[in-house]
Formats: sequence, structure tokens, C-alpha cells
Amino acid sequence: MPNDPSGEDARGVPSPRPEDRRLSIGQYVVGGLQHLLTMYAGLITPPLIIGTAAGLGSAETAVMIAATTLLAGLATLLQTLGPPRLRLGSQLPIVVGATFVPVGAMESIAADGGLPAVFGASLAAGLFALAITPFFGSLVRFFPPIVTGTIVTVIGLSLFPVAIGWIVDGGTGGTPANADLALGLGTLALVLALNRVPGVLGRFAILIGLTAGTAVAAAFGRTDFSRVLDGPVFALPEPFHYGMPAFDPAAIVTMCIVMLVVLTEGTANIMGVGAVVGARIDRRRISDGIRASALSSTLAPVLNTFPVSSFAQNIGLVAMTRVRSRFVVAWAGALLVALGLFPVLGRFVAAIPMPVLGGAGLVLFGTVAASGVKTIAEADLTDQLNLVLVGASLAAGLTPMLFPHFYEGLPGWAATVLHSGIVGASAVAIGLNMLFTLGRGRRGRESSAAGGEVPGGGAAEVSAGAPAAPPATAPSARPEGG
Repeated sequence: MPNDPSGEDARGVPSPRPEDRRLSIGQYVVGGLQHLLTMYAGLITPPLIIGTAAGLGSAETAVMIAATTLLAGLATLLQTLGPPRLRLGSQLPIVVGATFVPVGAMESIAADGGLPAVFGASLAAGLFALAITPFFGSLVRFFPPIVTGTIVTVIGLSLFPVAIGWIVDGGTGGTPANADLALGLGTLALVLALNRVPGVLGRFAILIGLTAGTAVAAAFGRTDFSRVLDGPVFALPEPFHYGMPAFDPAAIVTMCIVMLVVLTEGTANIMGVGAVVGARIDRRRISDGIRASALSSTLAPVLNTFPVSSFAQNIGLVAMTRVRSRFVVAWAGALLVALGLFPVLGRFVAAIPMPVLGGAGLVLFGTVAASGVKTIAEADLTDQLNLVLVGASLAAGLTPMLFPHFYEGLPGWAATVLHSGIVGASAVAIGLNMLFTLGRGRRGRESSAAGGEVPGGGAAEVSAGAPAAPPATAPSARPEGG
């Protein structure tokens, strides 16, 4: 039976999906808060970077942070609850927010043409992305388990430097202060310990770890809540607060290229969360999901913020907590809207020490990578071609992480694209899968013509590499429980 995002089969009978599970109000609120705390530090980083590049003061930067938070909430609600009839939203537990992918490009544009040039290029790129989203749903055929698992693994590995950077928190030479190291490792240890406890404590280990870590930091004077009341308590967004957008051709071309990367990442993340949740993914669902993100990215410059994509770290939270309901993430979206309208709440959340976030992040990001490994294991790893695909893709994904300046000698657009290890790994995995599948098909036809079989071949080998037709379901990496 083909998947219908409405959750109904051909006879109109509701079909149960793990992402549609209803929970209690308390679980929604606490689970949503846990998702918010997981991604908030990453969410506010792009406006901090771009605001600094544009020479904004703290008050003007705060306006941008509030706008970024508000749009993240609206985009998350659209992604999780979007009506299927309007073809907007994947109806999966996906948190959406300002993506890191275009930060480097926008920083350069802001330094040359200011924020109007950034927002003009972002608006044009958002419209470009919205126009091409119908074609991205067809990518599902290029994501069998061996490809999906490899990409999800790279997503998890690419997030480790973020967590480590949070623990280092500006330490000299990349070495964290002893107190920061103790906070990070202490939070990590507590989260790991709580995961061994059944029931509520284990399910909300991340939230408890973040709360306890912040309390310890406050007791030793390692956090500062004195600025929480600085600035307005409530504020409505002002469209084009920094001026009307300026449309520079070079900046527009750059941002359009970047949006291709963002859409590719978004597609990989939809497949990744589908694997973690055990949801059925088809072309329509992918198109609906990235269309919602593209529409949100188009709205972003109007509200004084930047293009959005799904947050991979929250995939780890879904896998770790085993709470797969999209309604929990929808509550996170509602909380983000509240933070955007009440900047005082955002200033309070931002006071959580970075090392505490880093300790929790190590667990979350590791869970993402482990989920990818589990999906890889569904493929036939006795096939040498599959091993080559995984090895080459991991190499492409890890290269820009281990050597950040590796591609700087290339033209600017190429360096921007290849700087994302996720995109590099995706390109290699998809390309090799297509090449190897073609080779398997040719060997199969030759074998049939000769009246014999290819040693080590057969149907099992073909399905392990990549089916010729789109798979009926996404690769499943179902965590226990729900």
C-alpha cells in the first residue's frame, strides 16, 4: 500500500504511523522543551555571526536573534503539522531552524554589501529553491539503506566538532578550562547514567542533564543571568527591519548554489529521521518536506533572518529518547514561537553554559552516527562494492572536517559546496550507487544471456546495492519503544 501523508489508506481507513502517536500534555511540554534546549545554541549562532560581520550592536543583533527564533518555530510547525492537501510539510518529528550551510557565504556578502544584500540574495535563492522542490522528491530512488546509512553516519560525525567546540567555549589553543571540561564531562556522565534508568528519568535524560549542569554552573559562578531582563519583554517582528533588500547578481548566484546544498541536506535529514522513526518515506513526502523548508526560507529575509533546514542534532534526540511523535516536536515549534515573541525568554535559555550543552551534545550526535551505522548494517556488507561505497563516502565526508581549508584553492562556488562534508558524502554515495547498480544490472543481463548465474550475484546483491525502482519504504532503523 503506498504511503499517504494523510495517514489513511485507499479505503479512507486511518493507518497507524509511529510519528502520529498521541501523548499526554505533560509529555508534549517536557519533550518539546527538551528539543528546544537541544538546538537553541545552534539556532542563535548564525545571527550572531552575521550580525558581527554586518557591524550590528547588541540591541540590533537581539532583533535578529528573536526573528530567527520566531521563524524556526513557524517553520517547525509547518514541517510537523502541515496539511497534506497543501503539499507542505513532511509530517515528521523534524525541528527546523537557521542552517549553518550558508553562513560563510552570507558573512562575505554582509561584509561587502551589508544586510540588504544578504536578504536580497536570500529572498531570490528562496524563490529558486521553491521552484525546484518538485524535482527533489525523485531522489528517493537514490537512497537505499547503504546510501542512507552512510549519509546519516556522516551527519552524526560532522556534529562532533560542534559539541567539542561548545565544551572548549573559546579556550586558548582549543584547550578548555578545567571548570568547563568538568561541566561538559559531568553533564555527559549524568546523561549516560540516567539512560540506564527506566521510566521518566531515562526518557528525559537530556533535559535533566542540562538543568542539573546549569544549576551546578550557577552555584560555582560559571553562568550569568544578570542580562535576562535587559531589553524588551515582548516584541512583534518588523518586516525588513534592516532596510529593503538589495539584489546583487553575484550574491544571488552564490546563494542559489548554497540553496542546492541546503535542499540536499534537507533531503538527507528527512531520510535520516524516517529511518530513526521507522516511517515510510516516498517522493511525495520528501517533496512536501523540502517545499515547507523552501517556503520558510523565502519568508526568512522578510522577517530579518536566514534560510532554514532541519536540525540533525534533534534526530539524535528522537533516536535517544525513542519519542517519535511529531506532536512533541510541534510543541517545540510552539515554544520557539513564544521565544521569538518574548525575547526575555530567549535570553534566559541562552544563559545555559556552552560546556553543559556540549556534554549533552556528545551523546546526541553519537546517537545520530550510531543510527546510521545500524542502517548500513541492513545492506549486504559481504559485497565488496558496498564496502567501497561506504569507505569512499566516509572519506569524502570527513575530509572537510579534518582539513577545513582543503578546498579553499577551488573557485568560490565549488569551495562553498564541497565544504559541507554531508554534501560531499551524499554526492559520492549516490554516484557510486548509480555506477555500481548499472554494473550489477549489466552483469545480470550477461548472466541471463549465457544461461548461468554470476558468482556472488543474484537478486540479493542487487537489492542490497540499489533497487531500480523507488523503494516502497525508507530504510528502517527503528529504536525500541515509542
